Order: sequence, then structure tokens, then C-alpha cells
Amino acid sequence: MPAPATARHDKLAAVLQHLLPKQALTQAAGLLAGSRGRGATTALIRWFIGRYGVDMKEAADPDPAAYASFNDFFTRALKPGARPLAVADLICPVDGAISQWGAIDGGRIFQAKGHDYTATALLGGDTALAAHFHSGHFATLYLAPKDYHRIHMPCAGRLLRMVHVPGALYSVNPATARGVVGLFARNERVVCVFEGSDGRPWVLVLVGATIVGSMATVWHGVVNPPRPGTLREWGYVDQRIALQQGAEMGRFLLGSTVVILLPPGPLRFNAAWQPGGTIRMGQAMAAWLATPPAAPPSMA
Repeated sequence: MPAPATARHDKLAAVLQHLLPKQALTQAAGLLAGSRGRGATTALIRWFIGRYGVDMKEAADPDPAAYASFNDFFTRALKPGARPLAVADLICPVDGAISQWGAIDGGRIFQAKGHDYTATALLGGDTALAAHFHSGHFATLYLAPKDYHRIHMPCAGRLLRMVHVPGALYSVNPATARGVVGLFARNERVVCVFEGSDGRPWVLVLVGATIVGSMATVWHGVVNPPRPGTLREWGYVDQRIALQQGAEMGRFLLGSTVVILLPPGPLRFNAAWQPGGTIRMGQAMAAWLATPPAAPPSMA
């Protein structure tokens, strides 16, 4: 029986992703996005707004000419009150679309039909950390080019450590997610490990992609580049960095995906969520149905 048109499209998208010079494209895009070309920069921003339907009415500065670089525009702030925070245990950390969510089954995370990957692989091979999420929960959220690209805290947390995991730079759009095996555990990523109010760890992973020039956090600044090709880790236990729910924690300089890992326990995701559905930062994401057990002291 012939493959459906969607399956053929996904297969072609995956083949093209394997062939593209992804590193070179990403480096070139990063240089272009960071350049300050005045009139040329403003023209590029105006084209991008029209091409992708960016809603500038909600930007703190809606004037395209006010941004010195494309990166400044892409990581633009919003007007105060543009993203009210829901009263919920967990809120959406980004604007974007729902890719997948649910239970981590035997340490494996669902990516798309026929594809999954392990929490250990996503976390850069850290089996001890991954063990905390065995039978836990995950949510994968995709940021499209038109979206607001700052990342916020889904719940309060104390920063324990950050790991930059080198990897590929495949596109993370839905077609590629359906076609490239283990996509989110293969791409370059920044793993941010937090301790929740109950003492248990949870993780927010920033996944890089083709033409994502860099990723940054509020406590470190730009994490990549450099891209030395080896795993890098920073510890923050002694610095007592604590961020409240809804606080900005990082940003993408050009768009990508976030993956949230949560520990085991009775958790109910928003009943209105649908695959591919649109979300906004601050909307209710999930609620714990009972107070989860406290963590052993080893993570702190």
C-alpha cells in the first residue's frame, strides 16, 4: 500500500536534514543575526515579521527599526502583563506548540510515532540523574519562528547545575521530529537541573537546531558558542541561585524546542492540551494531584 503523503514528506524532510551542511548554516545564521546593519537589519526584520506573521503589538517596543540586530528583535521583551501567570503547579514556560507530553515509560521518552529516546541519552549520558525521572513525566514544546523566544520557569526552582551537551543541529520542526530517530537526544542541548520546592530534581532542556545561533541563560549568558565538541558542566549548588515561577531563565537566539522532565508522582496535564496545539507562556500546564514525596538529600 502506498505511503501516505505525510509519511513521504517526513521521509524526504529527514533525508534533506542528513544532507544539509547544518553546522555551516548555523554559523552563518549566527553571524547574520548578530550583525548590526542598520537599514539592512531593519529590512530583514520587517521581512521576517511579514513572512511569519509576528504580532508586534504585544512587544515592549513594536517598532522594527528600534532593534540594532536581528537577535535583539528575535529575543524581544513583551509588554508588561502580556503573559499573565495562571494559578497552577506548573505553567507553560514558552510560547509555542505542543509536540508531545506524558509519562516517561521505563526511562524512555516518546518523540513521535515509531520513535522514542532515553532520558539518559537526553541528559548527556548521566544515568544517575536520569534515574530520578524513571516513571516520571515529560513535555516537549516547539517554538516556531514567529513565537516569543524567551524561556521562563514552569515552577520555582533552585539551580543545581547546567550541562552543555554537544551534538548535531537537525531542524526540530514537526516533520523532522517524525522522521529523525532520537532527534532531541542527538541535537546540541543545554541541560538545566533544578531542585523543586519538594527537594526533588526537575530538568529543563534547551534543544538546539539548524540555524539556532546560540542559547543563553540568565545566570550564565551565552552558552554556545563556543562549541568545543566536548561536554561542559557548571555547578551552582554553592551559589544559591533561585528562580520563581514565571521568571525568565533563558532564551533562544533563533528558535527551537524545550523538553521538561518531571519526577514520578500523580500528575495531571492540562485537559485542553492537544498534539500540535498552541500554548502561551504562563498558561496552566499541569497539576500535582497529591503532595509528592520529598527527595533524598543526595541531589543537593
